[in-house]
Amino acid sequence: MTDRDETALTFREIFDLPVSVDLRTAARAFGMCRGTAYRLVARELFPCETVRVGGRHRVRTVDLLRALGIEERPVFADEIADGVALTLFD
Repeated sequence: MTDRDETALTFREIFDLPVSVDLRTAARAFGMCRGTAYRLVARELFPCETVRVGGRHRVRTVDLLRALGIEERPVFADEIADGVALTLFD
């Protein structure tokens, strides 16, 4: 495991997540290590709902964002500069 696996996700990384993520990624979003995340899941105390898929735990990104207190995706200045968010301001 690299240091990168245990560092908290940045806001940019959080907003670029796919529809669901593995437990390790969800743990990084909360700033916790993978071991803590698995212990919390076992005790049904993880901050958001997890779904068991085969032998692995998945977290829906919408649930993750809600648990982090993020209700909508902000527009970043570089997205406006890139033309990604221009339709929001037309």
